Amino acid sequence: MLPLFARQRTEIAPGAVHQPDWLDLEQQISLIEACRQWATGPAPMRHTRLANGAVMSAQTVCLGWHWLPYRYMRTAEDVDGAPVKPLPTWLADLARRAVLDAYGDADLAAGYAPDVALVNFYDAAAKLGLHQDKDERSDAPVVSLSLGDTCVFRLGNTVDRGKPYTDVNLLSGDLFVFGGPSRFAYHGVPRVYPGTADPRLGLTGRLNITTRVTGL
Repeated sequence: MLPLFARQRTEIAPGAVHQPDWLDLEQQISLIEACRQWATGPAPMRHTRLANGAVMSAQTVCLGWHWLPYRYMRTAEDVDGAPVKPLPTWLADLARRAVLDAYGDADLAAGYAPDVALVNFYDAAAKLGLHQDKDERSDAPVVSLSLGDTCVFRLGNTVDRGKPYTDVNLLSGDLFVFGGPSRFAYHGVPRVYPGTADPRLGLTGRLNITTRVTGL
């Protein structure tokens, strides 16, 4: 269902920018097809096991570096041991354009060199608890692209998982960038709204692509 009024660019918190409808329909379809290819083996999409033994409800496939809680590696040791798929140049270029559009800072965008992307798939029941993206040795911004079903994205504070936090609906095609004072803010996805994606996308569920700079 389309919103009644046009959604506007919003700075949710210092350094955290929501840019609605950043990707057009063709770009979204192209990215979804790329995600389908990345999700297959070797080093396929999987449910990540956390350090406490719990298993994430969202599924993840990695590009550039393979992520496990608290570390990055070049092989998918928790899946099939295969080398991780490369991060495509065109995706890094898209992420640089996202940083430019979010912040309007040409120097920051030109120097943004993501070397890892995490692609998360959420079915109707999947969630992502509040956490910090702090396994990187860099404080460069995180670029997040949403595809498919609408979700509630919760952006919290940088101290703990408690309030204050802000809930934002992310629709397919939306861009969210968090850097600067919000780079290490707690964030998560408490809910996905099934069946809200444009049928033309051919996607049931939600895909989220995030690019980061590991500093490794």
